[in-house]
Amino acid sequence: MTGTSETRRADGRDRDTEGRARNARPRDGLGRPLPYGADGVERQPEGVVRAPEETVTEAQTLLDAGRPFHAHEVFEDAWKSGPQEERGLWRGLAQLAVGLTHAARGNATGGARLLRRGAGAVEEWTSGTGRPVRPYGLDLAELTIWARELAGAVERDGGRVDAAASSPRLRGRGA
Repeated sequence: MTGTSETRRADGRDRDTEGRARNARPRDGLGRPLPYGADGVERQPEGVVRAPEETVTEAQTLLDAGRPFHAHEVFEDAWKSGPQEERGLWRGLAQLAVGLTHAARGNATGGARLLRRGAGAVEEWTSGTGRPVRPYGLDLAELTIWARELAGAVERDGGRVDAAASSPRLRGRGA
C-alpha cells in the first residue's frame, strides 16, 4: 500500500479513510494490480484539484515516464473538479491515456477503441465550445491525429506498444 490512504480491513475489504471501497493492492506502472505486499509504483492521489496548466504538466511527466494509467488519474481529477464546460475536454484526455494504457498492456481492441473515443470526445468538445484549439497550450489537433494513428497501428500490428515511446506530446512537438 505504498503511498496510499487505503486500508485492508479485518473482513478482507479494502477501504479508503472515509470507508469507501478502494482497491489497496499495489499497482505496476500500467496500473495493473499486483499481489498484496508486492512492490508497486506510487499511485496518484485521488481528488487533487490542480490548475489546468499543472494538470497538463503533471500528466505529460507521467506519460513520458511510461505511466499513462497514472496520467489518466490526473486527467480524471480535472474532469471531476473542473468547470462543467471543460469536463468533456478532460474526459476525452483521460480516455486517450486509458487507450494508451490498454495498448501498452497488449489489449489492441480496447486500446484502439478508447483512443478513437478519446479523440472523438476532444474533437466534440473543441467544436462544441468554440474555444481555442490550444487551451492551456494543449495541441488538440495533433493529439487527435496521434490517437487515430496509434489506434490504427495497434489494430494493424496487434501487439503491445511501449507506453513511454508511444506517448503523445500534449503541447505539441515543439513543447
